[in-house]
Amino acid sequence: MGRLSAALLAVALPVVAGCGQGGEAGRTPPPLPAASTPGGSGGSGAGTGAATGTETGPDGAATADATGRPRTLVRGLSVPWAIAFLPGGDALVTERESARLLRITPTGRVREAGVIEGVSASGEGGLLGVAVSPRYATDHHVFVYLTSGDDNRIVRYRYDGRLSERRVIVTGIPKGAIHNGGRLAFGPDGYLYASTGETGERGMAQDRNALGGKILRMTPDGRPAPGNPFGTLVWSYGHRNVQGLAWDERGHMYATEFGQNTYDEINLVEKGRNYGWPEVEGVGGRPEYADPLLTWSTDQASPSGLAYARGALWAAALRGERLWRVPVDGSGRAGRPTALYDGEYGRLRAVAAAPDGTLWVSTSNRDGRGSPRDGDDRILVVAAAAPPS
Repeated sequence: MGRLSAALLAVALPVVAGCGQGGEAGRTPPPLPAASTPGGSGGSGAGTGAATGTETGPDGAATADATGRPRTLVRGLSVPWAIAFLPGGDALVTERESARLLRITPTGRVREAGVIEGVSASGEGGLLGVAVSPRYATDHHVFVYLTSGDDNRIVRYRYDGRLSERRVIVTGIPKGAIHNGGRLAFGPDGYLYASTGETGERGMAQDRNALGGKILRMTPDGRPAPGNPFGTLVWSYGHRNVQGLAWDERGHMYATEFGQNTYDEINLVEKGRNYGWPEVEGVGGRPEYADPLLTWSTDQASPSGLAYARGALWAAALRGERLWRVPVDGSGRAGRPTALYDGEYGRLRAVAAAPDGTLWVSTSNRDGRGSPRDGDDRILVVAAAAPPS
């Protein structure tokens, strides 16, 4: 256990983040997809089909079926970007280019919760993150991160079967053709966290007065949360482009981060720390910058979504086209990562821990950088097996 050397996974190739060309939201959206039939194929062809479902073990945890393979829950999505679960087990899923917010049941039924207004889906921008209030039972609030014509912003809605009471709570997050960040998640402290990118303007990440290249922490009204280190929305800085946020049961916060030419990262995120970009990529060994927990070469990862389940972090890889399982110990240190489903489903974007103990993972093969397969894009259901001790 402990920090992995960058040399452990070293091949230096340019990073590729997910991007594609899209127009302004408001065009006629594609038809809603149908749920996959039990036993349907979940992969790209023979030998990579989905399993026939999941089963529940004696302890109530979800386990894989006899084949141990993921199963396809939904097919035919249009660049699904983020997944967040409602209390009853249904999920809200964003589509980056169509600007649709979809509601998907654990059985794969899909319906449209609404089309988010004001979305400009160009480059890597569009409708990105989604988060559900931890007090949803009383406030019915959901939050989305979107690219508008002028900026990236965070918008709050009331959702009780339809979207209403739209309120923009944060504006002025820099936008660009690349590196828009976009992940939203509530932490165990009850505050909303948002990841932002530096839009290719490298120096922005070190400017604590700029909102780009940061992790932000806020109240549900978009104000700086109590205890923020600089009295602003900024929680941590020196980030290039963070697209994954997760917490373990001890409250440790983790983030995936896209590197440039050499190393992608998982970081243990702490209040007020500087994560080094653009001065450092990967492990720098300089006390003024926080070193990552682990690194990958950029061809093996381009990590986007991140979840924590059963003693491990689960990171979705775009260019790497695999799901990484990374065990973490009680102190937040990372063990040796394991690559799952290498190349079987193409680019993987979102990963979220479902209430039933499974993981939902979305593909991103229709984002302009992937090679779409029959049925893409899809949501896969993966059994989150505990890593070996």
